[in-house]
Amino acid sequence: MTSSSSREVIVEADGGSRGNPGPAGYGAVVLDPVTGETLAEAAEYIGVATNNVAEYKGLVAGLKAARSLFPDATVHVRMDSKLVVEQMSGRWKIKHPDMKPLAAEAGRVFPAGRVRYEWIPRERNKHADRLANEAMDAGKRGRQWEPSGSTAALDTAAARNAATLPPAPSGPPGDATAGAARARAALAAGAGTAGDLGPGRTGTGSGAWPGTVAHPTAQDDGLFAAEEALAAPASGDFEAQAGALAPTGHAARTHAPEAAGATEVAGPEAAGPETARRQTAGPETTGPEDAGSAAAPAPAPAPAGAAPAPAGSAPVPAPAVRSASATTAAPGQGWSAGPDMSPPATFVLLRHGETALTPEKRFSGSGGTDPELSAAGLRQAEAVAEALAARGTIQEIVCSPLTRCRQTAAAVAGRLGLDVRVEQGLRETDFGAWEGLTFGEVRERHPEDLDAWLASPKAAPTGGGESFATVARRVAATRDRLTAAYAGRTVLLVTHVTPIKTLIRLALGAPPESLFRMELSAASISAVAYYADGNASVRLLNDTSHLR
Repeated sequence: MTSSSSREVIVEADGGSRGNPGPAGYGAVVLDPVTGETLAEAAEYIGVATNNVAEYKGLVAGLKAARSLFPDATVHVRMDSKLVVEQMSGRWKIKHPDMKPLAAEAGRVFPAGRVRYEWIPRERNKHADRLANEAMDAGKRGRQWEPSGSTAALDTAAARNAATLPPAPSGPPGDATAGAARARAALAAGAGTAGDLGPGRTGTGSGAWPGTVAHPTAQDDGLFAAEEALAAPASGDFEAQAGALAPTGHAARTHAPEAAGATEVAGPEAAGPETARRQTAGPETTGPEDAGSAAAPAPAPAPAGAAPAPAGSAPVPAPAVRSASATTAAPGQGWSAGPDMSPPATFVLLRHGETALTPEKRFSGSGGTDPELSAAGLRQAEAVAEALAARGTIQEIVCSPLTRCRQTAAAVAGRLGLDVRVEQGLRETDFGAWEGLTFGEVRERHPEDLDAWLASPKAAPTGGGESFATVARRVAATRDRLTAAYAGRTVLLVTHVTPIKTLIRLALGAPPESLFRMELSAASISAVAYYADGNASVRLLNDTSHLR
């Protein structure tokens, strides 16, 4: 056997909690990096704890098992917990009081210079995962895990193969940036025009997010943001209603190209939610929080890069915006663009949980009472926090200044140990005198104003609210600032129906009427990745699997 002084071993660890917090256990395995042979296993039921605590305990157990075999070894730790990997690598802060002592204990097992950490997809961590589940099963029976009763060795062959494979891409499908760039370059050379493939192609790759939709970045940043009127009937407050009630004739409207001034700036690679519930629906009859999407010709606004920052917005570095008007030739779009080898900036878009106004489908924007989350909304916030903590991909959190978003963001931040930054540009539309009213009540009291609002994105609600065109310019400018400020990061944006649907529409380059065909439920997750070459791709839309 090789001497311990020159020995390298792989430690794979995992932990789980059935309830989070709930009955928890961990598993860890020490592997030979060349043969994949299992050198040691460890597992334990630890009582009631969170997923993250169980994962840290699994790490400690794995490191100690490696030390008992080879005290002077170098260790390659592989885990599917992005949180633990980033914190132990020193890139993320450790704020949770239960994790600080465990991280310190893990750091003392081997000198820091002899341990390196790598995030791996869950499917490549099955051996440790099986051990953790065996430990939890044993705890359910009132017993502790015993090696003699373990069947995790059945997975040893898979673990051996995984030990010799190169690291799999950590980003979403189609986001392995080199592969994506090669595909775009090949298509550009062979096809010549974007029309050869068409804008509606979808594809999946090896990653966490199925159903990647690759579309050119919309050049309609000055468009109309049919905000929350776009939510589906089940979406709730008016952030989810208005657009659904627009006349069906709007679908036939033509949409003039808008100013191409605000193009996306590249940013972080994001590994995000793993399953997407995609629903497309026709014009919906939902409540006001969605009320924003009247399908009408959009005005051509000034380039988003030149739009002033909203008052009260926290300072953000100025974005390196590429404006078509500032160069002799517009950057290539879609499949005709040149290779982009940089990682995309990924925004994970989270709609806040329910308020008392949501089930009543009332207009609830930024000009009303600023309601808190209801009991149901608080439960939704905890559920989405648990899901995001389990996925472990969020690096930053930015939220709307409204209370319902702050509360939702706080629930996630508490699980991830991250700070929350408030961004004024993510607030909901100001619905003026319509705040707190149902669509029917607005129809009775302000019929002419409502008709004008549904017919034109430049029309504002009664009493000095915001037009959809105004909101769209605000959202596009906010997007540009954030993609520049968080380049190379995966950012959770906690916001409302209108900003989310606007971001989705712009990323797809879709016409305004597309806003009527998107459902966006309370506490749902969507995601968009932005590339430096001006391309964007929608990764996820209205995922509510964590609420079921």
